[in-house]
Amino acid sequence: MPALLRVRGYRFFFYSMEEREPAHIHVAHAGRYAKFWLDPVAVAEVRRFRAHELADIQRVVLEKQEFFLEAWYDSFGREM
Repeated sequence: MPALLRVRGYRFFFYSMEEREPAHIHVAHAGRYAKFWLDPVAVAEVRRFRAHELADIQRVVLEKQEFFLEAWYDSFGREM
């Protein structure tokens, strides 16, 4: 799946075969990775991001939560 959003080098995306999981967003930057559940927003997984980076990313996810959820539901539908 192409990036839904790029902010300060962070790439926000989801994969096309993830409809069986709850709505979430992946974030990658320079070999680091995180996954956030979208409703409610919570860290699901993190690899190599520092605490301050993760806090910045979580702020973006919270600010763009509605946008990410809309993209998720457009791709996978509301019924999971």
